[in-house]
Amino acid sequence: MCGFVGFLNDTSDIELNKQSVRQMADKITHRGPDDDNYYVDEGVSIGFRRLSIIDLQGGAQPIFNEDGTMVLVFNGEIYNYQTIRTELIERGHIFKTKSDSEVLLHGYEEYGTKLFDKLRGMFAFVIWDKQTNTLFGARDIFGIKPFFYYKNGDTFLFASEIKAFLPHPSFKKEFNKERLPEYLCFEYIPSEQTMFKNVFKLPPASYFILRDGKLEINSYFEMKYDIDDSKSIEYFENLIAETFSGSVDAHGVSDVEVGCFLSGGVDSSYVVAEVAKRNNSVKTFSVGFAEEQYSELPFAEEFAKTVGVANYAKKITADEYFDIAPTVQYYMDEPLPNPSALPLFFLARCAAEHVKVVLSGEGADELFGGYHYYVEPLDFENYRKIPKPIRKVAALAARALPRSVHGRRFLVRGAQDIEERYIRNNYVFDYIEREHVLKHKSNAPNPAAFTKPYFDKAKGLDDITKMQYADIRVWMVHDILVKADRMSMASSLELRVPFLDKEVLKVALSIPSKYRVSKSNTKIVLRRAAARQLPEKTSGMRKKGFATPLNDWLRQDKFYNRVKASFESDIAREFFDVDYIMKLLNDHKAGRAKNMKKIWTIYSFIIWYEQYFVKN
Repeated sequence: MCGFVGFLNDTSDIELNKQSVRQMADKITHRGPDDDNYYVDEGVSIGFRRLSIIDLQGGAQPIFNEDGTMVLVFNGEIYNYQTIRTELIERGHIFKTKSDSEVLLHGYEEYGTKLFDKLRGMFAFVIWDKQTNTLFGARDIFGIKPFFYYKNGDTFLFASEIKAFLPHPSFKKEFNKERLPEYLCFEYIPSEQTMFKNVFKLPPASYFILRDGKLEINSYFEMKYDIDDSKSIEYFENLIAETFSGSVDAHGVSDVEVGCFLSGGVDSSYVVAEVAKRNNSVKTFSVGFAEEQYSELPFAEEFAKTVGVANYAKKITADEYFDIAPTVQYYMDEPLPNPSALPLFFLARCAAEHVKVVLSGEGADELFGGYHYYVEPLDFENYRKIPKPIRKVAALAARALPRSVHGRRFLVRGAQDIEERYIRNNYVFDYIEREHVLKHKSNAPNPAAFTKPYFDKAKGLDDITKMQYADIRVWMVHDILVKADRMSMASSLELRVPFLDKEVLKVALSIPSKYRVSKSNTKIVLRRAAARQLPEKTSGMRKKGFATPLNDWLRQDKFYNRVKASFESDIAREFFDVDYIMKLLNDHKAGRAKNMKKIWTIYSFIIWYEQYFVKN
């Protein structure tokens, strides 16, 4: 796990380019504190920060091919690199290291873009071809590893994090105000755009070619469901158990100690149980709160004792939570108000005191149907047999009723197709309320426009599967994996996600929805596979999400006043209707409403903006 930076030279001043690329790499030292190296020629400047995991002595980057005409920087892990390495040696390639990084360079020489069919891992990388003055780069199929680029006229920069662009003399830092409405709805930007003008994310499962000033981006993998209704639930249970065990084996390859995050829920517990079969001295790490009713620490500690592994835990106080919030938003690059990001920061910091690599359970909910809102299509199953015009009339009448009336929400949502009512069952602000929040009215589209392309690609599938497909392509990419990467790397900790594996994905895409979700349960067949190794209490535990006491803390004077000061600041007055957002805060404090999510979304933006456009 590392970080890279670079740019196409827009000046012939070699010393200036060397200085710029070093300054850029210094911004992401946290991604790789073990080593730094650089490559600068007439066309390109590349920098690398290394966190040594595999081939500790010989795996330094940038890495060159045999004749020095190609140079590579890479962030991630290729879990099947040894197999590919053997193939390439048989084809005549000469390796200088034992690292997985070099496989990408020789693999690209040998296979071109067909290399992606062979890779099993998480990655973002860049290859510079000096002979053709071509820059080639790619990102893994899930988007586990980040890749950003800045393109403005002839200027082209690339990096593992946006903050690395700040020192470059040609980078023009501008707030992308047009994206604020989308953020208020989703809590992230649900596209390749970012909060910085002319800064973009390379999409997952994509590669780019930059030659003669022309940037071309192509997809190399398309996720498609191939559901097999002919097989029994026992068949899929066996298949999951076998495939996931193989994935944990692959994700455990390392030349340093590997630990595990442990929440006490089924996903992380399944990971720990698999690892413990191979290594009963594995260290596990958990986080909770002083407020016991919100803490899952007792579950994690109980499970660790059951499996017989060591557990290191951290309890977070309200002061620690609020004090670290600006730092968290800085490391995020873009505002991300997911309340679980802050506990994850403390969890990673705790783990980094003991290990350099951890395995975690991200991705299981999206792949195997773990969220409660996946049940909603089953709730609407009979109601949707009523002709849509009748449901539309019922919805129109229901909208006129107070929100507190029982059944109102059901009638309103029951008239909508899944494409309309999607996104984790609710937006932070819907597209009507966000116009009240903003100081200046926007012409931003209905947020459903951003998810429609994914529903179009999932056409013909059942509604549960459509929701999962969209979550994998939107929510998981722009929220779940962002906080996992940034919060772990903030502590120089490599986080690996064995559920997000190429072979595990093949299995997940074949499972009928009836084996994923029912009216009474989620992740049905995954739980059955996990139950072979976990106590029934753990495998059957309902998903809780990462609950925080933030809802209660925002009603305490100390923290209410801290947020109030932000809501009345110059930044807030520039972007928001202060009277409206203060009403959200005051109604929450008085117990008249539960506005925690809305408040934290606005607050996170303000402290992020302060980090990047006031202090920095």
